[in-house]
Amino acid sequence: MSPSVALRHLSGVPGRPLLVVGPSLGTTVDRLWGTVAAALPGWNVLGWDLPGHGASPAADRLTPGFSMAALADAVLAAVDEAVGSAVPFGYAGDSVGGAVGLQLALDHPDRVTSLAVLCSAATFGGPAGWRDRAALVRAEGMAPMLASSPARWFGSAIPEERRAAALGDLATVDPEGYARVCEALGGFDVRARLASLGVPLLAVAGAEDVATPPAVLAEIADGVADGRLEVLDGVGHLAPLEAPAEVATLLGDLLGSAAHSERSRAVSRARSASRSASA
Repeated sequence: MSPSVALRHLSGVPGRPLLVVGPSLGTTVDRLWGTVAAALPGWNVLGWDLPGHGASPAADRLTPGFSMAALADAVLAAVDEAVGSAVPFGYAGDSVGGAVGLQLALDHPDRVTSLAVLCSAATFGGPAGWRDRAALVRAEGMAPMLASSPARWFGSAIPEERRAAALGDLATVDPEGYARVCEALGGFDVRARLASLGVPLLAVAGAEDVATPPAVLAEIADGVADGRLEVLDGVGHLAPLEAPAEVATLLGDLLGSAAHSERSRAVSRARSASRSASA
């Protein structure tokens, strides 16, 4: 059974090129990406919330859990319902949101035109630790995560008001939804598939990220055909929240370059078709 995710309109208007953005575990997409989205006026930006987070409904304990592939399919289904099944889009995601981006680009290469993976990984260390965290929040609620997340999340540059707002969102997360995302992260591993990823990829690391340090993002950038790495000073695990201006600039450059390349490919295809018709 597919998980339930809610799609949010963050900025822009229909008809502009589409950008889909995804959240980190324990965050809401509007908090994490809202400032970045507002700085990309040429794009129609849609974001999605994880099950039990933000606008997405709480997980039904009577239903089975889900894999990262099923979560990616649920995101694509929500996008299709909103804009149509033939619309290509750029994608950017932080942490689990970045993992979903990798899954989407690998499983649906005809839909994703460019990919930004922020503070994320091609695998998150196997299931054992994630099973333990899932069991903890099921037993004790979100209080243990409120205590431990600041050390995993934040670098030295984040303003206190953003830090407090993110922790306020974490306190409202449905523990079962959080637990199921943990279990999906434990089963995620696309390292062997990275070389087949054909879209331009930007990997963004926080220099102070202890959860997915720069070396982890470098592995992604080096493992794909067209990848590059950027490291942001003073930033931890939530780059779009901690350094929105820098992330918006990097993302704007990626999206603009990918759009130019796609236009060039379209012109080349049209010329080839014209020559074939004339032959």
